[in-house]
Amino acid sequence: MIKVGFGRDIHAFSDEGRDLIIGGIKIPFEKKVLANSDGDVLFHALAEALLGSLGMFDLGTYFPETKECENMDSSLIVKKVLSFMHEKKFHLVNVDISLILEKPRLKDYILKIKNNVKNILNLDDECVSIKAQTNEKMDSVGKNLAIESCCALLIESD
Repeated sequence: MIKVGFGRDIHAFSDEGRDLIIGGIKIPFEKKVLANSDGDVLFHALAEALLGSLGMFDLGTYFPETKECENMDSSLIVKKVLSFMHEKKFHLVNVDISLILEKPRLKDYILKIKNNVKNILNLDDECVSIKAQTNEKMDSVGKNLAIESCCALLIESD
């Protein structure tokens, strides 16, 4: 059996909050991210896509905005959701992730992000796509007030 998942996440930028972390990599930036966990939009979109492919509920159902989840490393969220996938006897085939933001530019970090993601997911290089794009100065992302990520993926039964 083959299943598709799609996930999306967005976090506001602020003068106060958490450091910018994307795919587990800290990115130097003058703005902060507003979030209960570490605010990693890539890992949140990925976890949402995995949950969707499994026919499960949204991320907040399993990781609510509580003290237990405060400051949580989002790679732990992804690892837990991967364990749900394994319990249901599926494996991940590929992921396609878009990061949407005006600044900072990610060209110096995109390979580090990709390598970290593929290592956590235990996938080969050609099975992980990470792309960065702008929102052409439109809406909150385009006005550099937020960062967004979308993820599409494929899982297959073992």
